[in-house]
Amino acid sequence: MLAPLLVCMALIPLLATLIARIPLHWWWIRCFEFPRVQIATLSLLCGVSALVFLSPGNWHTAIWLIVLITIALQSQYILPWTRLWPVDVKNASKQSPSKQHITLLIANVLTPNRHTEGLLGMIRQHQPDIILTLESDQWWQDKLDPVLAEQWQYNVKVPLDNLYGMHLYSRLPLKDASVKWLIQEDIPSIHTQVQLESGDHIRLYAVHPRPPAPSESEKSLWRDAELLWVGQEVHQTPQPTLVAGDLNDVAWSRTTRLFCRVSGMLDPRRGRGMFSTFHAKNPLLRWPLDHIFVTNHFTLVNMQRLDAFGSDHFPILATLCYQPSRQNEQERPEADSEERQQASETIQKGKTEKQQT
Repeated sequence: MLAPLLVCMALIPLLATLIARIPLHWWWIRCFEFPRVQIATLSLLCGVSALVFLSPGNWHTAIWLIVLITIALQSQYILPWTRLWPVDVKNASKQSPSKQHITLLIANVLTPNRHTEGLLGMIRQHQPDIILTLESDQWWQDKLDPVLAEQWQYNVKVPLDNLYGMHLYSRLPLKDASVKWLIQEDIPSIHTQVQLESGDHIRLYAVHPRPPAPSESEKSLWRDAELLWVGQEVHQTPQPTLVAGDLNDVAWSRTTRLFCRVSGMLDPRRGRGMFSTFHAKNPLLRWPLDHIFVTNHFTLVNMQRLDAFGSDHFPILATLCYQPSRQNEQERPEADSEERQQASETIQKGKTEKQQT
């Protein structure tokens, strides 16, 4: 009786793995893309249970065959975000000029969270050039403005009480800053040029699309459309660019990987680690939701996940170096014509189809 039960238990992670491969936008399909590490771990536990509780034989072999298939499929997605993989973004040279460095701190603050001192303490400690807060409403703006106004005097503020407010504070000059509502009328994004201390200008997109979840959106369509809109824009108007924010998507998802190919952007976490930022309060349900993508004009000085401060997200901090002379060292991902057509169709559908929930 135990052997058939273990087979059924081993089949559940395999089924979850296969469901995630279905190319549909429904939230209950896309949600299986998130816990890939957890699914692989559950599958491995089933295999270990077979070793402990079953004698060698057909049941034992069947369970381990299922486990190995599951882990092999999941490893395709997981391994690029471990140190076993080559890095996408090269390390900056030790002699790289500091005037070409830019440090970003991204923090989804969680609107009802009231622990401002934890975040402000990290800002004082790390002195980032740019601070991007997400889910920040008017209350958060009133708490941050008096502290940040002197040093981070350039800013774009979008206080909202719908969990999609965002604030950008910068010590570096901003140019042509604007707030855009790309796909859905209640989901903002910030687009701006940033002038580095060297005088060079780079482009920054700050985004926070709505996630596919029962309480948020029945499909990932609108999230996917927003990310691919930005990716298409980066490709069509090429210049040194950073895309940062809570994408409500994991680094290894179908959409995020397509975004990288469509935009030609690189993920500095590849080959270095997952830097999982959500869920800060539940270590068993943790995956990388907060992202920084870069064009191949940039190298990486440092990247780290910071301590929790009361939000359900950890902040993430990255220092990048604008080094266009090293572009040829970093291979850009490239979408084929079919993928570009798919991206365009998703964007158009996201603009025309209305959300039901």
